[in-house]
Amino acid sequence: MTQTLLYVKANPKADSQSNTLTLANVFVQEYQKKNPESEIIVLDLYKEGIKPLDADTLTKMFSGERNKALDYANQFASADKYVIAAPMWNLGIPAILKAYFDYVSYVGVSFKYTPTGPIGLLADKPRKAVHISSRGGSYSEGAAKEFDLSDKYVRTILGFFGITQVESLFLENANVLQGDDLQKAIDQSHQAARNLAANF
Repeated sequence: MTQTLLYVKANPKADSQSNTLTLANVFVQEYQKKNPESEIIVLDLYKEGIKPLDADTLTKMFSGERNKALDYANQFASADKYVIAAPMWNLGIPAILKAYFDYVSYVGVSFKYTPTGPIGLLADKPRKAVHISSRGGSYSEGAAKEFDLSDKYVRTILGFFGITQVESLFLENANVLQGDDLQKAIDQSHQAARNLAANF
């Protein structure tokens, strides 16, 4: 059975100018090499022109009328695996990615309400996700870890949908390291991407 990987890109830069997208592309290319039968859908949020939810879309979401948010939610729900590529901006995710998650947080598609609280609807089959991000500093450990609201949010919203197999892949200190030290960190992150993709 063919599996679908949804590659969500949340960076306005060209791939070659973005550490995040370069790293994500290494991952996706290795994944495709190991899984040639898999369908890969690339969703560039900036090219899509994703904007915050407006009154018209919200009205349609709650009335059951067809709308753009439902289309994105159905696409998200139909995937088996996810690559979320987004740099850390000001301790969080880019606003456009938050707007996208607002679209796919769709009652009856990605979650539902019950008398005991909301439950995710995407635990119906094994799903995997990886959050790929470059950061200017180091936020994976030490005192600065508590400031990382980006990975926490991605993991939390995916878990809310029922997706609990979530990996994180980071290039850290991208604005601190220079020259050979930066290149070494980039090379190490790319190798980590290949290793992770081989069994994703």
